[in-house]
Amino acid sequence: MNTVSESPLDHPSSAPTRPPIDPADLHFPSGAIALDSSLYIERLPLEAQAYQGIEKPGGLVRIQAPQGMGKSSLLLRLTAYARAQGYQTVTINFQTADQDIFTNIGKFLRWFCASVTYQLRTPSCLDDYWDNDIGAKLSCTMYFEDYLLAELDTPLVIALQHVEEIFEHVAIAVDFLPLLRFWHEQAKQGDVFQHLRLLVSHSTEVYVPLNINHSPFNVGLPIRLPPFNLAQVKALAYAYGLGWESDHEAQQLMNLVGGRPALVNMALYDISYGQKTLDRFLQEAPTQTSIYRHHLQKLLTTLNQQPELAAALKHVVSARNGVELEPVIAYKLNSLGLVELRGNECLTSCELYRQFFVHKTFSQLDAWRKRLAQLEEENTHLKQLVNLDALTQVANRRSFDEFIHAKWHQLAEMQAPLAVILADVDCFKLYNDTYGHQAGDQCLQQVAQAIQKCAHRASDLVARYGGEEFVVVLPLTTAESAAQMAETILNCIKEKQIIHARSPIAVKIVTASMGIASVIPTLNQHPASLIKAADQALYQAKALGRDRVQVADQP
Repeated sequence: MNTVSESPLDHPSSAPTRPPIDPADLHFPSGAIALDSSLYIERLPLEAQAYQGIEKPGGLVRIQAPQGMGKSSLLLRLTAYARAQGYQTVTINFQTADQDIFTNIGKFLRWFCASVTYQLRTPSCLDDYWDNDIGAKLSCTMYFEDYLLAELDTPLVIALQHVEEIFEHVAIAVDFLPLLRFWHEQAKQGDVFQHLRLLVSHSTEVYVPLNINHSPFNVGLPIRLPPFNLAQVKALAYAYGLGWESDHEAQQLMNLVGGRPALVNMALYDISYGQKTLDRFLQEAPTQTSIYRHHLQKLLTTLNQQPELAAALKHVVSARNGVELEPVIAYKLNSLGLVELRGNECLTSCELYRQFFVHKTFSQLDAWRKRLAQLEEENTHLKQLVNLDALTQVANRRSFDEFIHAKWHQLAEMQAPLAVILADVDCFKLYNDTYGHQAGDQCLQQVAQAIQKCAHRASDLVARYGGEEFVVVLPLTTAESAAQMAETILNCIKEKQIIHARSPIAVKIVTASMGIASVIPTLNQHPASLIKAADQALYQAKALGRDRVQVADQP
């Protein structure tokens, strides 16, 4: 597409439409490709369907693909095309929302409405339409129906970018996503929502624990972005100024990266900008020093955190033919872009992944597993000897100090992560003053039981840190995984339903605040730095209102 107003069907995607890019204008490929760039390659007829989708009253176009498939670049062109048709456009990137926006649906929907209003340069009238008695979803709908859409004389296109951010907040997702579906359905009845067009874009890396019938992802026009074909790779090579006359070079690159747009762009940039031969690039690609190193390391980290996926991928990359996997595992690996599905069988999606994960990943992963088994065996023995806290029957402070120092040195040698969770019972002094010290002791015992129930790996340690504070030590655990564990503990404590009538927290039961920190230890550091970081995060959690988990910055 030479201009945004040009029809998407005016020329084939494989044909060069502009002269090659000037080498001086080359930039490392990252993010969306600029509208005027010759490096954008269309994928027809799929993209043409997306353009047609936003022209339909009440249209909903949902773009889904793994990262690096061109979702942001297509979204940029769709919104530019909409503006060329005279439509109003708004882009909402959910990565820009503060974490506290996701604490409840009312706060989230007010943020959403305010963001749309600001981009339309329209005065905010939120308070005039917001009614807590009828609820946030209906208030939001009325605000759009009776104010924002009613004031417009042209269609409004709202592009929702990085919707996967919402998936991590299930309580928000189960309210917001069906609301979008409701608006889409309302347009079919001929009301004002015909003026609203929705573009929904999300990465498939996130497994969505939602009922598909209650989300917008089974309505509207689905656009699943495919990899580049051979002709499209050749067209992009031409744009980079590479004189690949035959199909041979493009086919070699296709065999390596499987046509994934981001990987193809990075390869052509490295060859063009770095003045490398294709043969040299192909040799370097699956190594830790290649242009793909950060991408491969990110995938490696994901697999290390989910051993069942790593084991399944090892099976796939080691097999000569396709492998049949358990459906959910196959879906997750496909969502990560690591495998392609052919019927019931999985195959490695490209040679780059096969070479890297066979030679690098699993030797490290197997070593981690063996060491984790050793840690669990050692820890089982330590727990038999450890001094317990008399009241709560979890490890005491002395045991914690010995344990974390031992693990610090072990994991420093392995260059593997160590995480801690510091948990503090909210408003415990007030609880003691209200119910007496005997009830306070019983409360601490129940909290300790809840924490111990959740942190049940043999390699983990739960200890009473002091007073109403507890600490959980998690070897081989990243901050993200520790935060998930802390959320589980938080819910487990609340499930105890320990009444705290004078608590300033709305639920009026005993809750806790938690600070998380994780680091790869080094021998020239001390575990006190990790504890300090977790303690600062705990302080932030309390300052933000308690009953929450806060992750520290890198210690």
